[in-house]
Amino acid sequence: MKKILMVVTSHDSLGNTGKKTGIWLSEFTEPYFGFLDNNVEIVIASPKGGTTPIDPNSLKEEALNESTNRYLNLENKVLEHTVSLEKINFQEFDGIFYPGGHGPMWDLSEDEKNAELVSNFYNSGKIVAAVCHGPAALIKGKKASGESLLKNKKVTGFSNLEEKAVNLEKVVPFLLEDKLTELSNNHYEKTDVLFAPYIIQDGFLLTGQNPASALPLVEKFLELLK
Repeated sequence: MKKILMVVTSHDSLGNTGKKTGIWLSEFTEPYFGFLDNNVEIVIASPKGGTTPIDPNSLKEEALNESTNRYLNLENKVLEHTVSLEKINFQEFDGIFYPGGHGPMWDLSEDEKNAELVSNFYNSGKIVAAVCHGPAALIKGKKASGESLLKNKKVTGFSNLEEKAVNLEKVVPFLLEDKLTELSNNHYEKTDVLFAPYIIQDGFLLTGQNPASALPLVEKFLELLK
């Protein structure tokens, strides 16, 4: 049986707005059930362990779908029992997947243990995937050479136009498109159709631009996992 690690945020405050953030639920549930229904073993980890905060906006009716409803009906809510990143041994896994939500922009982008983990996954030739704001978790990753994991890699993630569309371009600690463009040496790509599915594969590095990209991304991940 294949085994993958899903890494989620522990961060729940939306900058200085007084509002809450966290994981975007469908970006977790679509991959989670995609893996589960294909007999993939899943471990869920976060910087602090324990309960992962869920962005309240992702619980609004318009953001819910079949996978989120399936999760919300579970008796055992797996996002309430995440393992601390400190306890993870990357050698036990075949790949790593980072859901988004704005939370990772604050914690996974800076977390040293996560940087070490994602570097180990990448440099061992394992699958590394991230969707929407999840690619923030890749920005401190390093190749074995010491260069950025993203240097000269084709990559996508939540675009500046999409950030403006949700009125958070002045709230986030940095603009993800700008950071990915810089680290990838101008290899960032996007669709200009706001919130339309868009994924990129560069070797074993898989990235998706926005929430609608979560399902196509996990389908590509499952192809590589075979």
